[in-house]
Amino acid sequence: MSSVLITGGCGFIGTNLTLDRLRRGDAVRVFDSCARDGSERNWQSLAERAGAQLELVRGDVRDIDAVARAVAGVDAVVHLAAQVAVTTSVSNPSLDFDVNARGTLNVLEAARAAKRPPVVLFASTNKVYGALEETAVELKFERYELVDRALGVDECTPLDFHSPYGCSKGSADQYMLDYARIYGLRTVVMRQSCIYGPWQRGNEDQGWVAHFAMRAMRGEPITIYGDGFQVRDVLFVDDLLAAYDLALRNADRIAGTAYNIGGGSEHCISLVECVRLLANVFGRDADVSYDAWRPGDQRVYVSDVRRAERDLGWRPSTSFEDGLRRMVRWLESDGHGQIGARVHRTPPSAHADLYGTGTSCAA
Repeated sequence: MSSVLITGGCGFIGTNLTLDRLRRGDAVRVFDSCARDGSERNWQSLAERAGAQLELVRGDVRDIDAVARAVAGVDAVVHLAAQVAVTTSVSNPSLDFDVNARGTLNVLEAARAAKRPPVVLFASTNKVYGALEETAVELKFERYELVDRALGVDECTPLDFHSPYGCSKGSADQYMLDYARIYGLRTVVMRQSCIYGPWQRGNEDQGWVAHFAMRAMRGEPITIYGDGFQVRDVLFVDDLLAAYDLALRNADRIAGTAYNIGGGSEHCISLVECVRLLANVFGRDADVSYDAWRPGDQRVYVSDVRRAERDLGWRPSTSFEDGLRRMVRWLESDGHGQIGARVHRTPPSAHADLYGTGTSCAA
């Protein structure tokens, strides 16, 4: 049995990871401020399982002393704690920096100072690549596609931080890699695409798949920012956890490496295709409206996952339809109601003046 600290362990991914590591027999220490909506509910759910293998610690990654105490004695740290909304980063860039950049530096410094420095795995984001404005994209039927990158965006793509969120997460990403180079820490960076699954209570700023599903379940209108043809590769959370496990077990060999982790070219979907699939799941259409594109979003983001496949033997395996149904079952059990709705679609031509910038609700 090993011991792992999960910062942000009461978030969507953190809760899934905590339960996964407990099933694997690890001792788990969860460190979370419970500032994000829904995390307090997850804390209570995890508290019911607290015992010899699970320790819950209320704390903030901005508090370096609290972080140092949380890191002490563990074999691995999975650093998930973050400010996750682009919109919040724009309205309060200082908060965004303090949580994402300074908070990550606190984790790294605590790991460096530890008597036995742990492995540190960091949840980064595809937003480190910016809007990918130089990447050729074409519209084919109801989705944008990358012209010259059939397998998606690889890790050699130049970094281009857009928005305060992109800057703070990108800074943290680079600090992780540099601490492996300069200090010899065993750090691994996961540049994650659209993760979805149980325990996710999404909103317009983050977790768009769950947000769409919850709106459809309640019969509430879904707002798409842009034309709906923007594409994301989607990854079911169980597949992400499998990648985490492989990275932790191979940390000595892959230290200082960044991986693009997402559904890849075989698991990507446009927003309008997702809405249509939700209609099939619920047996009724959704009420859809459109608003202006959000600055800096990518029309297409698909992860090239070949580096993870080569180094770790990892590939995503869960189909979007199967993963979506599993997430919906959890949402139903979490108390989200269902009310019928009807779809109306504004013709794409009405959005022709909006095509030039990027993508959807923060995916």
